[in-house]
Formats: sequence, structure tokens, C-alpha cells
Amino acid sequence: MTSSAPEESAGRGGPTEAAGPAPVVPATAAAAAPPANTVVVPADEDPVAAAGSEVIGGPPGRRALLGVSWWIPARFLALVVIVVSVLGMVQKLPCYNGAWFQPGSPQYIHACYSDIPHLFSGRGFSAGLHPYVDRIPGTSGDLQYLEYPVLTGLFMQVAAWLTPGGGTAQSQEQWFWAINAGMLMACAVVAVIAVSRTHRRRPWDALLFALAPGLLLNSTVNWDLLAVALAAVALAWWAGSRPLWAGVFIGLATAAKLYPLLLLGPLLMLCWRAGKWREFRALLGGAVGAWLLVNLPIMVANWQGWSTFYVFSKHRKEDYGSFWLILMQSRGVALENLDLFIAVLMVLCCLGIGWLALAAPRRPRVAQLAFLVVAAFVLVNKVYSPQYVLWLIPLAVLARPRWRDFLIWQACEVLYTLGIWSHLGYITGPKQHGIGESWYHFAIVLHLLGTLYLVGMVIRDVLLPDRDPVRWDGTDDPSGGVLDQAPDVFVLGTARGLREEASYAGYAPAGPEQWLAEPPAPEPAETSKP
Repeated sequence: MTSSAPEESAGRGGPTEAAGPAPVVPATAAAAAPPANTVVVPADEDPVAAAGSEVIGGPPGRRALLGVSWWIPARFLALVVIVVSVLGMVQKLPCYNGAWFQPGSPQYIHACYSDIPHLFSGRGFSAGLHPYVDRIPGTSGDLQYLEYPVLTGLFMQVAAWLTPGGGTAQSQEQWFWAINAGMLMACAVVAVIAVSRTHRRRPWDALLFALAPGLLLNSTVNWDLLAVALAAVALAWWAGSRPLWAGVFIGLATAAKLYPLLLLGPLLMLCWRAGKWREFRALLGGAVGAWLLVNLPIMVANWQGWSTFYVFSKHRKEDYGSFWLILMQSRGVALENLDLFIAVLMVLCCLGIGWLALAAPRRPRVAQLAFLVVAAFVLVNKVYSPQYVLWLIPLAVLARPRWRDFLIWQACEVLYTLGIWSHLGYITGPKQHGIGESWYHFAIVLHLLGTLYLVGMVIRDVLLPDRDPVRWDGTDDPSGGVLDQAPDVFVLGTARGLREEASYAGYAPAGPEQWLAEPPAPEPAETSKP
């Protein structure tokens, strides 16, 4: 079945009125929610998606049998991701064919840079060294061992084992990149299927992830897709009301990259609001247990090798892509106590998101708060590498599944990606091909404004649930799992006021005249006859 209607109808007496914003009356929203077996078709409710569908003959008709043939959404989305990943590999061909191995700026001029081939030799994999245990020859300071979390190091080690020996160093690095690219493609397939199953009535929203320009350009710049896939699976498990398994995958994702740890914060606040403490304890226990299972053996084997990632991250200064780089280069001097400033800003952002979680008129969706907290981390961090956009893409798809807003943000990210490679080509090449410092600062500002724009749209949806493209039809929180349709237990601010009004409504008089009138005298109690 299919079920769609335009978002704008919510403000004209559409299904959203039946849902109502009051967090204390979830039964109303549940009554208005559509049947669970209906599937939302983006081309029916999203003008941009409808216009794009004209390429393949227009939106599907009401007699279209979506999801009942072999081409179910998961298979179609997996195929699209594979095609986009292959196109991303083709985009890297100028570097694969030689630019990676030439001095100067060719890999930046062609906008096809990747860390992967360089680290095959640079981190000792070509020499058969084992990460975290064997010291990298010729290094000192904070980078004597591999500077990646343990699960990413294992991923790299597996790719190194699969890389054929013999041949030139260049051919080995090419093989290493190609093998990693194939493994990362598998991660992208896992991620898109997980996104499609998080909002089960909206599987086609995952097409935003599959066709994202940021995925095409940045999927093989580094190993971030591993953590992205694990975090997406965690959200799918949570949406399926399996908090323990959700925690396990959050722990694994955190063992691959640090940012998935932030997902625990929104889930804590939403479980607090709904009183789901048992489920949160299961989530936290699974996360801690999985993280320790992966990290503890390396911690015991070589503490210094294990801690290299954390020490390197702490000592890192203002770096590419961040607001702090603009500030430092404009002032001509590095900012003292940079980590303190970042920590204070991040705490303030988290406090604001926490207040939003507890005080919004209606409990925010899990995906909305998850996007906001990761976006806050991206905005205030000391570095923003181009591949970090991959962290946000699945969360943006789930938080604000609207093609217009998604493409505006992605356009800013594409311009930033091209901007950083052009700037690096300018400063590393003798002929200074590319853009200088001022234009690179402009590219950073574009990235910041694009992310802030999407943040603003998500916050608006939280405060005005009738504008939420997921909730317009009476749905509550398809990514919420145990939180979906759950009543509120603890609220603050506006939500508390609405709860008090809702509680009083059952006892208040019908109108002012009744309020002013004398209350009727109680009827005498009947006396029982002996």
C-alpha cells in the first residue's frame, strides 16, 4: 500500500490536527496514525522528489505495486549505493593512475585525494607491522603508533592482509585502496539498508543517502563509513525496540570512530522524558560491553599504542575546515586554551539540546536529537575533514527527509569539498593552481551555514510538530522504538505547561458563565432502608 499527502496540508486541518502537539495525549496521535503496512512515497509528498521522478516517467500511480516484486526497497537502494560508490571510485581514477604517487599538488588539483593509499606504507602495513603493537619506524611524539580507533585499525589490517604481496610499492598501494574501497562499499550498503528499515513506513527516504553527493565524493577518502554503517545499524535496532543490540552497535561504532558515543545523550534525555530507564540501562550496558570487548585486549597488550588516537586528538591544533582555523589565520596567532573553548561550547550545545528534549511541546524524535548533537560536534570541533559529512548524512535523512533542504545542505558540502582540495593544491603546488586563503575561508563559511540551515529546520520541526515531514500524517516517532507512542513521565518548560493545561481541562468549566456561577448543590445521598 502507499499513503502520502503534502506536508503543507498539515496546517489546513489535515491529519496533524488529529495528532496534536500535547505530549500527554499520545493516544490521540496513535488514533490518527496510518496503518503500519502503508508506505510513504516521496514523489507524492515532496515537490522536488516529484519533479525528479519525471525522469523515470513521473510519480507512481495508486495501482503501483511498490515493494511486492523482487525490487523491494532494500534491494533497489543497495543497487543505487553500489552504482554511486563505483562512480566515486571512477572519480578517483586520476589519482589511482598516478596523482597519488606524484609530488606536489596533482592529487588535489584533480580533487581525488585519499588517505588510504598513503597510510599503507606510512603506517607500516606494507612492512607487515601490526597496529597498536608494533611501533612505526621513523616516528616520534604522538604518532609512534596508528592514530585510529581499534576497530578501524582492525579494518585496515584485514585490508592489508588481503593486499597481494610482491610488485612495486605503487601497485601494492593501489591494491590496498581498491580492497578498502570494496569493503567500504559494503559498509555503505549496510548503512542504506539500515536507514531504510529505521523508518519502516518511509524506506524510500534512504534514497537521499544513496544519492548523496557527499557519499560519492568522500566515501573512500578515509575509513569513516565503517562507523557510519555501525551507527546506522544501531539506530535500526533501537527503532525495532531492541535496546541491548542497539547499545552493542553503538559500542562497536564508537570503537571505530568517536562520534557515535554522542548518540547516547539524546537517548538518555528521551528515555528520561518517557521513563524508559530499564531500556536505557540495557542500551548503556550493551554499548559499554561491546566497546570493552574490542578495546580491552589492545589496552592490555600496549597501552601507549591504544591511547595514541586519544592523545593525538587532544593535542591537535586548529585544523582545516573549522571556524577556529579562520579565527587563527585572521589573528595570525593560535588560540590558547582551544580545548577549553570547544568543551564549553559543546556543553552549552548539549544543554540546549537536552532542554529541547525535555521541554518541547511534543517529545522530539530520536533522529532529530541525534542529528542535532552530532551537528553541534561538527560545528564546534577543531577540524572538519571532508569525509565527516558522512557522519551526518544518515541522521539528516532520518531527521529531515526533504529533498530541497537536503540538497541545499549537500550543495554547501560539495563546494566545501572542492574548496579544500583546491586550496591544498594552491599551497602545495609551485604554480599555485587553486584558491587562496580568503576563498577557502568562504568555503568553510558555506559549510557552516549549510549545516546551520539544516539544524534550524530540524529545530523548527521539533518546536512545530505539524511542520515535521515525518509526523504530518499522525505518526509519532518511527525511529523511537520503545519511545514510539509512549506517554511522558518527566517534562519541563512548555511541555510542563501543556501537561498542566491538559490535566486541568478535565475539571475546568465549559465556559466563563459556568465558571462565575455558583456550583450546584450536591444531591443528598440516598439512605438505605432497613
